[in-house]
Amino acid sequence: MDAQLDDKTLEDSLAESLADLAPDAKTVSEDEFIEVVGGALEAVGGTLLFKMCVQNEGESQHVAAACVGDGGNRQFLLLTLPTGGGALKVETASRSTNPVAGIAAAYAGLMDAFQAAA
Repeated sequence: MDAQLDDKTLEDSLAESLADLAPDAKTVSEDEFIEVVGGALEAVGGTLLFKMCVQNEGESQHVAAACVGDGGNRQFLLLTLPTGGGALKVETASRSTNPVAGIAAAYAGLMDAFQAAA
């Protein structure tokens, strides 16, 4: 991905690639979530930063933060899936209202610092 995509275009392209990846199970395990996220990120050349399970607005959900691109073209994504099943939601961290979104860029910056120091 040479040129930086605008947030909406990136979200739309990921949503299209997810149509066949959503798990059918009523309850989504962490392994199933990682499988779906891995497929979505592979489709756009993204890298998983971290994953966690959180309570958001009274709903338990799997959350993963990822990045696409590098350097000045790096964009951060948030992928969420209710543990009770449903559709995987993908949004750019800059457009997300999820509290975890703010952690993505900070985490990536920390990993950059660790790599530079190694």
